[in-house]
Amino acid sequence: MTLRFDHRVAVVTGAGRGLGRAYAQLLAARGAKVVVNDPGGSLTGGGNDPGPAHSVVDEILTAGGQAVANTDTVATAEGGQAVIDTALEAYGRIDILIHNAGIVRRGALRDMTYEDFDAVLDVHLRGAFHVVRPAFPPMCDAGYGRVVLTSSIGGLYGNHGVANYAAAKAGILGLCNVVALEGAAHGVTCNAIVPGAVTRMAEGLDMSAYPPMGPELVAPVVGWLTHENCSVTGEVYVAIAGRVARVAVSESPGVYRPEWTIEEVDANIDAIRDMSAPVSFPVVPDGHGAHIRYSFDRAAPRVGTS
Repeated sequence: MTLRFDHRVAVVTGAGRGLGRAYAQLLAARGAKVVVNDPGGSLTGGGNDPGPAHSVVDEILTAGGQAVANTDTVATAEGGQAVIDTALEAYGRIDILIHNAGIVRRGALRDMTYEDFDAVLDVHLRGAFHVVRPAFPPMCDAGYGRVVLTSSIGGLYGNHGVANYAAAKAGILGLCNVVALEGAAHGVTCNAIVPGAVTRMAEGLDMSAYPPMGPELVAPVVGWLTHENCSVTGEVYVAIAGRVARVAVSESPGVYRPEWTIEEVDANIDAIRDMSAPVSFPVVPDGHGAHIRYSFDRAAPRVGTS
């Protein structure tokens, strides 16, 4: 059975090139009405060029699909609102939101400017909120929504020279969790994609030893996460060079003591760090509460004993 998106309205940020373009084209080819958002700025966020967004719209229309362009920036609340308003005004609804827009400003931590730090957070992390915030109420009111936010290997594990990017992409995971939790009762799911693909964000990197890893290897995963068949929420998926995997946060069972000293932490550190039997707490329905209950249960049997 072919999974289609007939009658669905999708917003894709950063859709003028690379991954976003692949997402927009895939959804449109399968029946979605797509808002192609891209201000057409440089890799570092400077300038404006309406060309990329309109070019993707033209490609979709030529292929028989439906799409409109939006060239507002997600770096401001006003821009994010305008992106979502474009969907509501053109098509009367929003079912799918993919926040893919991003910029890169590399620099060693000791040299990074506050301007470069904020500029990257404005597009990646604040940009996610700027589009999620206006899209979330109409999705909840309609009883349906699919949100995909973009994290990164850098957000999971860090990398040299991108403290701004890594911090933003790690923050995306926290936002994703809250959207999933608060959307669960309203038919709104939210998951994060950790994509690996050769796009202009890889400019300047040595890719000579890379296997094939174009956007077309990522787009189907994002497509499934935005489909009504998507059965998961509050999860994180990796898609890189043909490998698709789930990311999960896990903890060691830990060690309980009614009191601790520095020396006792030192003496028990191997047991504290022992991940041979990890535990995890799914975000939905109540990972936060489950984590606390687990910790309290470890202490409860020992409370009051001598």
